[in-house]
Amino acid sequence: METSNVLAALAALAHSVRLKVFRLLVQAGPQGLPAGRIAELMDMPPSSLSFHLKELHRADLLASQQEGRSIIYMARFETMNALLGYLTENCCDGVPCMPESICNPAAKS
Repeated sequence: METSNVLAALAALAHSVRLKVFRLLVQAGPQGLPAGRIAELMDMPPSSLSFHLKELHRADLLASQQEGRSIIYMARFETMNALLGYLTENCCDGVPCMPESICNPAAKS
């Protein structure tokens, strides 16, 4: 993962609302959640939420797809795993301290 991508992801997650939204979407799994449901769960107006979703999307931490009149947002587990890998790549004196696949939500389905 390039340093610029790492910095963008960390900057996006360095806000309490965005971190909470990202964790919510990680918990939701690969199917994600509609924007309206995220707003309900976060107890915030959709207009405020859209700003935070845009920041997470720009950092490549979220994917989205149109379903009818709704936009479904999903955590990008590949980016999350790459970020975790970057942060831990030199830990433990170069000995891997985490499994090869940190998070694979598709395997849980």
